[in-house]
Amino acid sequence: MEREETRFASSPPQGFLRRHRSVIITLLAIVVAIFLLRMFVQYKQQQQAQQMADKRGGGFRPRPGAKGGGPNNAVAVSVATVSSGSITLRIPALGTITPLATVTVKTQISGTLQKVLFKEGQLVKEGDPIALIDPRPYEATLAQFEGNLRRDQALLADARLDLKRYEDLITEDSVAQQQVDTQRSLVDQYIGAVASDEAQIRTAKINLIYCHITAPVTGRAGLRQVDQGNYVTPGDAEGLVVITQIQPITAIFPVPEDNVTKIMQRLHDGATLTAEAYDRTNSARLADGKVLTIDNQIDVTTGTVKLRAQFDNKDNSLFPNQFVNIQLVVDQLKDQVVMPNAAVHRGAPNGVTTTFVYFVNPDNTVSVRPVTLGVVDGENVAVTAGLTPGAVVVTEGGDRLRDGALITLPGATPTPTRAANANDASGTGANGARRAWAGKGGRKKGGSDGGTGGQGGPNSGAPANGGQQGAPAKGPQPGKSPPGAALIGRQQTAPRAAGD
Repeated sequence: MEREETRFASSPPQGFLRRHRSVIITLLAIVVAIFLLRMFVQYKQQQQAQQMADKRGGGFRPRPGAKGGGPNNAVAVSVATVSSGSITLRIPALGTITPLATVTVKTQISGTLQKVLFKEGQLVKEGDPIALIDPRPYEATLAQFEGNLRRDQALLADARLDLKRYEDLITEDSVAQQQVDTQRSLVDQYIGAVASDEAQIRTAKINLIYCHITAPVTGRAGLRQVDQGNYVTPGDAEGLVVITQIQPITAIFPVPEDNVTKIMQRLHDGATLTAEAYDRTNSARLADGKVLTIDNQIDVTTGTVKLRAQFDNKDNSLFPNQFVNIQLVVDQLKDQVVMPNAAVHRGAPNGVTTTFVYFVNPDNTVSVRPVTLGVVDGENVAVTAGLTPGAVVVTEGGDRLRDGALITLPGATPTPTRAANANDASGTGANGARRAWAGKGGRKKGGSDGGTGGQGGPNSGAPANGGQQGAPAKGPQPGKSPPGAALIGRQQTAPRAAGD
């Protein structure tokens, strides 16, 4: 009976925990999350405070209302001076190197490839031997045609003699007129046979010439398509080898149709347009050439027109079908306001999206200056409105600037502000303030800059030992800040010194 009462008395708490187990676990998880979040926030606040203190030099903050709390608050930038000069009008384009001649060398007769007289990749000149086809069958054919010619020539001579006899006899009425006419036709027949033989001889001689295959153009020989010993015919699609002319060589590139008018005007004036070829990364300059011609119509699908430029290619830096970046030099603009392109920013500083620069004022502050840009030439850009020659603009570090920000010019020594002078007035700066708070008696018993271990600055009294009060400063001295500025610095560093 007692066991049943005991079990009955202990069962309700177990049932309560079992029924509310999920709620209890959720509450515990929320408490742990809140605790961790609070610790994280405190850690971030301490980290930010430490970073701000390190940036401001031992925790000293600027005087309220001052521009820039010290030399560390000025942004280090790089600057450039706007100048007046010439700028080149260039049109960028993507081009392909195209040879002036690409020839597939094929045989014009059938026969066995007896010799290959070139090496793969060899630079050959026009007329150099390339291959030799077995000439013996064609030599025999030539000899046969020459024999036929001699036979027909002999028959023609005999027929002419007979004709002469018949013509003499016809005057005496010794032969019939029909026999004379027949003999005259036979002579004409032999004349035709002789002419045919002579044509066949010329054909045989041409075939013998075709047995010796030569280079049709000057260029570079490609890979061999047929090996020695194969039987070749004029119907072979691949031929023997492909020869590509590489000196000179051309590039074909399209330009937008908006530039056609300017280009045609320059060509009509007799100007020679220069084309500069760069590699795929647009960093290495490969060659300079000149524009040969422009296409006669605009491609309506792309809105571009093609141009062909020729390059000497003496150093073989351009290769057939190579991709190149082309810079087409159209004109040279003079008396332009020029500045580095790195100084240009794009945004809406005044609520209107525009291009602007950070103009450097004489007091080492910057102001936003909207500008109107013109022609871009590499790293430089022309300015049509907003700047004049001699202006100084920021080229690097502009992402950390805003209107009225203080800057530090390259090679310049920053001028200390009043808060920085307060560090000098307190003797050893932040360290002296810490020692002043850490001294016996702190601010209450020590001097204005006293305390054990604390050494006063030039404006303070003698260092206090054991809480003895030092003589206060009698006023600011030339080149020093008033005690009020130093007091601000001590108030900011006092809690850190007390915690040390």
